[in-house]
Amino acid sequence: MRAAPTILHLDMDAFFAAVEQAAKPSLRGKPVIVGGLGPRGVVATASYEARRFGVRSAMPMAQARRLAPNAAYLVPRFTVYRSVSGQVMELLGRLSPLVEPLSLDEAFVDLEAGGAAYDGETARAVGQRLRQDIRAVTGLTGSVGLAGSKMLAKIASEQAKPDGLVLIAPGTERALLAPMGVRTLPGVGPATEDHLRRAGMTTVADLAEAGEDELVRLLGKAHGASLYAMALGRDDRPVVAERDAKSVSVEDTFDVDLHDRVRVRWEVERLAERCVGRLRAAGRSGRTVVLKVRRYDFSTLTRSETLRGPTDDPVVVREAAARLLDAVDTTGGVRLLGVGVSGLADFTQEDLFAQASAGGAAEPGEGSHAADSPMPAPASAGAVGAVGAQGPPAGAGAGAVGTGGAPEPGGEGAPGERRWAAGADVRHAVYGAGWVQGSGLGRVTVRFEEPWSAVPGRVRTFRTDDPDLEPSDPLPLVPGAGQPSPSAMACGPLSGEGAEPGARP
Repeated sequence: MRAAPTILHLDMDAFFAAVEQAAKPSLRGKPVIVGGLGPRGVVATASYEARRFGVRSAMPMAQARRLAPNAAYLVPRFTVYRSVSGQVMELLGRLSPLVEPLSLDEAFVDLEAGGAAYDGETARAVGQRLRQDIRAVTGLTGSVGLAGSKMLAKIASEQAKPDGLVLIAPGTERALLAPMGVRTLPGVGPATEDHLRRAGMTTVADLAEAGEDELVRLLGKAHGASLYAMALGRDDRPVVAERDAKSVSVEDTFDVDLHDRVRVRWEVERLAERCVGRLRAAGRSGRTVVLKVRRYDFSTLTRSETLRGPTDDPVVVREAAARLLDAVDTTGGVRLLGVGVSGLADFTQEDLFAQASAGGAAEPGEGSHAADSPMPAPASAGAVGAVGAQGPPAGAGAGAVGTGGAPEPGGEGAPGERRWAAGADVRHAVYGAGWVQGSGLGRVTVRFEEPWSAVPGRVRTFRTDDPDLEPSDPLPLVPGAGQPSPSAMACGPLSGEGAEPGARP
């Protein structure tokens, strides 16, 4: 616990939805919901306008549509989100060598390590300048929390939302935490909350008053002692610059259960190709291939095969995943498939011909069970890989919801049919850049506008096979974006205005 509020937590406001609003002038100020658009999709992010209707992250998309039927529903565009995240992380890196990313839109920064701040006044100035630079470079807003520990800095950024800054002054921690619910503290989920509630503890003050011995009795030594320390405002966890990924994975949830074994195998091979694409993009290789299958009754199987050495060869990973599938009973239907690679390394085993042709001995993972057996965590949040060059097997009709919830924009659906996902970037030979508002019945509706357009663009409808309409790379949110502003390069103490309370709506 530090004597000065020099740990900064940045949380971008409704990040995915905010990026879409910045990219699409016609959606600014309107409810926007990003996620899987199929019947089994879930909400990834909802704009603040959509949250007023009760829509929230991780909500089933069907429920969101009932709450906000007139909102704009878009598939995630992770290429864009990663690009914008990179710009934000670069700004943070100018402040300190110790930046700990938690996701694409969230990170801790140790301001002392870079000499950017040494007390409350300089920390506040750095936070204000950071928010200004993020807006200048990306056109987006972020909320900043400043405190003497990671736990309190994150709590402060939550209080600052949206588009604000909150600093928790040293010495005020216990008074601030006391009335808050126990779920405020890290490591307290629904099960722990219920356990504590049955013991008569609902607030942080209740935990502090109960004492360490009682919490250890209820929760065990490690969890109980940790929770008691946090209830007193103590948190000595350092900001860690390197968070090495342990695995890379992708998965698809299907709108309709897959029963055709040929289709299931094709999907597994396609996922293996996508997984290797992400593996190579990260400059890594891996030794263990993991297959995840969630069946019609929600039971989940995981199977793994460890190779003789690390690889990033798509043939090796594809064939290993196919071998694992051979040992899985898919009778009754499959609703989700996933392929992952773990045991990561920074090099590849050059001579893997034997692996590709014969394979190692399969090592079964966990057996069937009702609860989810999650795939290894992705190396970067929610990337949707490119669909393979060949189309699905004849008769494939079920759509797939990818890691972020949607098929790849412009990917292939049924044979001979082009699929246009809502929100995808396109370009027309005559009308220029635009984005897909929706498609169906052989037609696709496109709004032609650019992020810097002064007014909403015109809407036109085309045949899905119109030769003049093609998928396109996304446009930058801000003309010339990509370089931090000159002020972002200053690491020393900054002078600036006071804090903004930024109350949550």
